Amino acid sequence: MIIDIHAHLSPPEAARRFPMPPSLTDVDGMLAARAQAGIDLTIIGSPVGAGAMARVPGVDNYAQPRDQLRSFHAWMSGLIASFPDQLRGYVYANPLGDDDHLEGVRQTLADPAFVGLITTSSVHGELLGSPRADSFFALAAETGVPVLVHAPAEPAGTERVDDIGFVEQIGRFCDVTMGMAMIAFAGWLDKYPGLRLIGATGGGAMALLPERLQTAARPRHWGGGAPPAQSAAPPAADPGAALQRMYVDTSPLSPAHLSLNAEVLGPERMLFGTDSPPLSVP
Repeated sequence: MIIDIHAHLSPPEAARRFPMPPSLTDVDGMLAARAQAGIDLTIIGSPVGAGAMARVPGVDNYAQPRDQLRSFHAWMSGLIASFPDQLRGYVYANPLGDDDHLEGVRQTLADPAFVGLITTSSVHGELLGSPRADSFFALAAETGVPVLVHAPAEPAGTERVDDIGFVEQIGRFCDVTMGMAMIAFAGWLDKYPGLRLIGATGGGAMALLPERLQTAARPRHWGGGAPPAQSAAPPAADPGAALQRMYVDTSPLSPAHLSLNAEVLGPERMLFGTDSPPLSVP
């Protein structure tokens, strides 16, 4: 069986409210393309829940009320029920969400239509090294489900970038790179060794970073004179090794990127995922 672990579909009303590629609401076209490509099962999810995967004035993807997310996941569950042999879903989770939000995530995961979580690699520019992410990672470890770590609509450092193409293809790629690196650096896989984390977009450039993470955690070039850390939490004992315990998808457009992931992470850490829709493959 061929399973695509990274795809997206959106409800029609979302397309009326927010800008998005038309392929995101074309369920029949998406399923037909998959059948032609020989893909048996596709896991869909939204890294913004019922929000906007674009910068929209007045829209805060991380302030969605629980009933709004409940309605969105009900739509997704209904869609999956219509195509039970072809679709499964991820439950959206704000990685810095409060207890009420995470309880809603837990309840939604009880629906067999959902097989994992989808979250973002940063929240309003904040990476996931914050202690506020502990409850999210604890939930992910407790449930044992895979977590697709996806770029947010507004990546860190793009507040003054107006070109959506640059934000999509460069900014989000870099956000996933930093996000996955910070997860490794912060020691979440040491605290919760059962975590199963998948970096979208091939994990960004994380395969380039094991040695840099080791240097960041143990900066010998400072000769013991490094400035004191602003946080009391020490880095992971071996963040480079933690990074290599994560998974990545195969959606990058670059053969060189795929080859590097295979060399550094190993092919067993690469999961078939197309990011289609919205991308025009398969």
